[in-house]
Amino acid sequence: MENNKQDLMRCIQNKFHRLSKGQKRIAEYILKHYDKAAFLTADKLGNSVGVSESTVVRFASELGFSGYPKLQKSLQELIKNKLTTVQRIELSNDFMTQESALKGVLRADMENIRATLEKINHQTFEDVVNSLFKARKIYIIGLRGSSALAEFLAFYLNLILDNVKVVAYGVSDIFEQMLNIDEQDMLIGIGFPRYATRTVEALAFARSKKANIVAITDSLLSPLATNANYTLIAQSNITSFVDSLVAPLSVINALIIAVGLREKEKISKTFSTLEDIWEEYNVYSLKDRDEKYPV
Repeated sequence: MENNKQDLMRCIQNKFHRLSKGQKRIAEYILKHYDKAAFLTADKLGNSVGVSESTVVRFASELGFSGYPKLQKSLQELIKNKLTTVQRIELSNDFMTQESALKGVLRADMENIRATLEKINHQTFEDVVNSLFKARKIYIIGLRGSSALAEFLAFYLNLILDNVKVVAYGVSDIFEQMLNIDEQDMLIGIGFPRYATRTVEALAFARSKKANIVAITDSLLSPLATNANYTLIAQSNITSFVDSLVAPLSVINALIIAVGLREKEKISKTFSTLEDIWEEYNVYSLKDRDEKYPV
């Protein structure tokens, strides 16, 4: 079951007649409230329907899962792109109070980074770095919540490679900005649930032009991964109305640093020139601050 793409809801319906009385109550709850069940522990799910935690565990086993966490993950995959912002607010209210927000968010972000470290393919990462140096032009697209990630990646890559362009909403349409993309170019698409339709379409368009596609997303099942030559997985939880971008940003940081390590001499010259410009035009106010607030 864990590796089967069979629809989970249909599986529950097909096996419903074989379930015990308590397991049927769990099945009915999941069928009606799968968006909430996806984020309940076995104990809390049992309490919600009036059965024991062990009954919940046996229910997961009856469906073919090795344990309840696997069933829970399957439910989360099922609903991750369907939750509205309002539903996500309701879920975050269930899981976090004002007092626990700091610890809860930090712990969730730590878990996202840990999971990313386990899931990301290191060879794919190296292949992406190599491809960046071969590309004539590098297009980067990340819309809505992912726009900050796209801008961050483009800003630093452009200091090193000089051939980076951000594709974003503006005066011209997204497809017009990619009009001349071809097999010599690369498009990096960044997107997490809920996936922006225009990002998915942009990757499909670039693929039709035979461009090299890199997706930075949360799963190989992501619609961004469908058209990608390379997919870099970064965990992003959805138990809040705010996306967790810590792990994706770490992956992007790693990309920038990996590219920079191969262009040390160029980076040194670039930043030496920039330091002179920053000082001449007073870009940073460190000197003024030191004069006003001497140690």
